[in-house]
This record gives sequence, structure tokens and C-alpha cells, in this order.
Amino acid sequence: MSKNILVELSEAMADAAETAGKSTLLVNARRRIPASGILFASDMVLTAEHVVEREEDIKVIAADGAEHSASLAGRDTGTDLALLKLTRPAGTIAQPAKEAARVGQLVLALARPSSDGIQASLGTVSAMGGPVRTGRGAMLEKYIRTDSIPYPGFSGGPLVAADGAILGLNTSGLAQGTALTIPVSIAWTVADALAKHGHIRRGYLGIRSQTVEISQETQNALKREQATGLLIVGVEKDSPAAKGGLMVGDILTAVQGTPVLHHDELFARLTGELVGKATPIEVLRGGKEQIVNVSVGER
Repeated sequence: MSKNILVELSEAMADAAETAGKSTLLVNARRRIPASGILFASDMVLTAEHVVEREEDIKVIAADGAEHSASLAGRDTGTDLALLKLTRPAGTIAQPAKEAARVGQLVLALARPSSDGIQASLGTVSAMGGPVRTGRGAMLEKYIRTDSIPYPGFSGGPLVAADGAILGLNTSGLAQGTALTIPVSIAWTVADALAKHGHIRRGYLGIRSQTVEISQETQNALKREQATGLLIVGVEKDSPAAKGGLMVGDILTAVQGTPVLHHDELFARLTGELVGKATPIEVLRGGKEQIVNVSVGER
């Protein structure tokens, strides 16, 4: 007699929790209830930045119950991610999902908020969004929203697919307490940068701007359809923009050939990879297209 499909689904989700639970750790780095973390490397734990209130004397409990000492390796308030360095290896490294999350997908929010073991909250992916300003001085390119319940201590824990792979890191520290999931592709990229540099580099031009419409005639000069750009209304003294030749009255339309329609898009385009590099900035000056090479600074 074949198994009931609901029983099979239940067993599959329990297996997924068990698999991902091996790389889900308790992180005690604040005075209140402990939070959770994900074993990013054999001796590194990725967690939510807002739960790390001290940089030393951090305690981490692994899946086997062993307690580990940890210190802060790097943090990024903009994405609410922090990386902890363990004094010794701590178990099974998390396996990121090969496919991005999809709306309607069945998922588990997983955590280890106490030494009693893992906890799980079942839900579905209800929305995918981004880019969005985090309110912490950064732009989050993508985020996942689910209808799973974020119980106390769930921040820093993983969002898990039905096969046990990690879809992202859960946090309530980005949107005024609203629970969001940072996709694993972004979380892992930030973790790599924190492991190498201890912080995230973000680009800076030094301009003040406002969104303006671009006339059809001017769009013809751009040789593409682009309804809006950024009118530069201020240039900071000795800033990268000033040194590169950007001027008040220029309409910034693209960075490295990619159109910029509003300020949030400029914010997203100025990644750490551009810092210190001569970057082509496309502007309209006097109704004519010009390319200005600006050495992007670090914000």
C-alpha cells in the first residue's frame, strides 16, 4: 500500500529540516534571547548583524551541542549581515540552493534559538521584491518574503527548500521589524567580502540630484528610449564627481552603459567593484550626450 501523499510531504520537510539543521547554529552575541546563524565555512558563521551586540566573547552552539568561541570577522549594517570567526571547525557547511526561490514554493524558516535543538516554521514564498532601500544606508537588490512565522531567535537562521538547500538568511532587522529573507546569492557574496575585507565597499560620486523627464528629442540623441534621468543640482567640493568633471546642470543618464532612471538605480549601480576605478558616466550636457570618466570613491 502506497504512503499517503501528505505523509510523504511531511517526511520530506522533516528530512529537509534535519539536513539544514546540521549547519544551523545558535549565536549568543547579545543580552537578550540568542539568535541563529548559518555555517558558511568550516570555521565561519553568517548571521544577522543586528543580533551581534558585542565583538568578543561570542558563544556559538553547533548541531552536535558543542560550544564554540567566536569573534566578529566583519559586519555590514546595510544588509544586516555579520560574519563570525570560530576558534575551530564546527560541523557541516551549509549548501546553498542552486535555483532561486519561487513564489508559491514550500519553505521552512529554520532556527536554533536554544540548546534544545532546531525549531522550524512552515510557510510558502509569498513575494519576491527589490531593489529596496534598507534604511541602513544600502540598497538590497532582491529580497524574499514568506508567510512563515518568525519566532524569537529566528533572525540569522536559514530559509530552507524542501530538499534541505539554503535559499537565504532570515532577518527582522531590515524593515522595521518585518521579517525578510536575504537571498543566498546576495548573502554569500556579502559573506565572501566580509571574510576578505571585514566590511563592504560601496561607491560614491558626491552629487545631489533629482529625477527629471527626458524629452523625446533628447532621447533621440541618446539613441534609446529613456524617460527619465538625474539632474545634477549639486557637486561636493573635491568629490570624485568634481574631480572627474561632472557639473551642475548635467543630466546623468547611465553608468558603465547601463541606464539610470532614478536615484535608487544610481545607488545600486555604484557597487564596491567600481571603487577606485575610472568609470564611464554618461550625461546630457546642453542637450548633447557626453561620456565623463570618474574615479569612483568609497562611501
